[in-house]
Amino acid sequence: MISKEKLKTHIDQFPDMLSIDDLIDRLVFVEKLENRITESKNDKSISEEEMEKEMQEWFSLDG
Repeated sequence: MISKEKLKTHIDQFPDMLSIDDLIDRLVFVEKLENRITESKNDKSISEEEMEKEMQEWFSLDG
């Protein structure tokens, strides 16, 4: 969840004109960004080494 105040701050940075699709994309991005910031503050993020290991596993899959 994101507070109305934080949302207002982000919205003020949006362009004056944008499509509904662009608005939705930006709002989803803002939510994800705020979630990651909260996770980081609560020490729930993973290290760079762990991320690199996960990415290597993703790309090594034969899909």
